[in-house]
Amino acid sequence: MTALEDRISQDDRLMSPSAARNREAIAAVLAEALPQGARVLEIGSGTGEHAVAACQRRPDITWQPSDPDAASRRSQAAWADAADGRIAPPLAIDLLQDGWTGEAGMADALVCNNVIHISPWAVTEALAAGAAQLLEDGQPVCLYGPYKLGGETAPSNLDFDRSLKSRNPDWGVRDLDAVVAVFDRAGFDLERRVDMPANNLSLVFTKRESS
Repeated sequence: MTALEDRISQDDRLMSPSAARNREAIAAVLAEALPQGARVLEIGSGTGEHAVAACQRRPDITWQPSDPDAASRRSQAAWADAADGRIAPPLAIDLLQDGWTGEAGMADALVCNNVIHISPWAVTEALAAGAAQLLEDGQPVCLYGPYKLGGETAPSNLDFDRSLKSRNPDWGVRDLDAVVAVFDRAGFDLERRVDMPANNLSLVFTKRESS
């Protein structure tokens, strides 16, 4: 996952200032959304701190981190010691590579935090399509990040959008309706939308029953 901030390093563990601010709020949403005993696949796990926070709140779950960035995977592996063996060795999953779902193994839920605004739109499309392949009916996809909300969009998110596009024109704060539409086409319903600190949202999608 692309880092937009300076991350502190301690041995192989990376520490994200933004994760320190929001990991408990995100973990609280995940604690309610994840199925009992879930095998969770996280896409773009970054430093690995979100995995630890979620596993500490839910001792019944196991976690599969992933990231295309090698330094991030080393950090995830180092942080895994804090979860009593429930965080698996990280995978080098890149959603822009065909066949990435074959590398993912079994999953009962997908989690993706702070990724879709710092990646091409094709990543969001691949995430939804891959989730449809990996998950069974009723299982969730949990997203976190900033979104555009039409007339309700916070000025800070518009400023962030301009900053992201100045770095890479394929990046940007995504329109919530567009994200919901991509997941709807893949067979998911938006079950829950949670307002989070700093004008972010947590979204919980559930896979519809097959017709």
